[in-house]
Amino acid sequence: MSKLIFPLLFLLTGILTGCGIDEEKEYQMQEFSFTDQNGQSFGSEDLKGKIWVADFIFTNCDTVCPPMIASMAALQDEMKTKGIEIQFVSFSADPEIDTPEKLKEFVKKFNGDEKNWHLVTGYTQSEIKMFAREEFQTLIQKPESADQVIHSTSFYVIDQYGRITNSFGFQKSHFEEIVQEAGKLQ
Repeated sequence: MSKLIFPLLFLLTGILTGCGIDEEKEYQMQEFSFTDQNGQSFGSEDLKGKIWVADFIFTNCDTVCPPMIASMAALQDEMKTKGIEIQFVSFSADPEIDTPEKLKEFVKKFNGDEKNWHLVTGYTQSEIKMFAREEFQTLIQKPESADQVIHSTSFYVIDQYGRITNSFGFQKSHFEEIVQEAGKLQ
């Protein structure tokens, strides 16, 4: 029996290695088209060939969204200073409440530059829940008895081909990593 253990372990190791996760999975985001803060159609077609940073927010959030939007505005300034051409996209996690007008007011509170920052809505709650899960592998959940939405607090870096290359915390301590990631993609 001891003569069989080594070949069996070798075979088992080979099988398990073949079942491993491919680190460099080529995954391209599905096409999407929503409505931005100006009431204009905006989607993946507008982002083709561009590097972008995405997050999920909602306007009546009373916890993490205001600091996230403030961080996104600061990151936008940082990218400008470093000469990195990039787009920013904030997906509403509460589209039933977040109209284009509310999103526009929200970004203005934080001095965001709307030239390269699109806050989008124009889908149902179930559509954004599925979009977040399928495209960003993250959760969006709006409990029936609450006005707050559970959502990711990450900033996602997406390349010119619509592939998520990395995700980072929204805090300023991650800015240098995000800048480096975006810089590598240019």
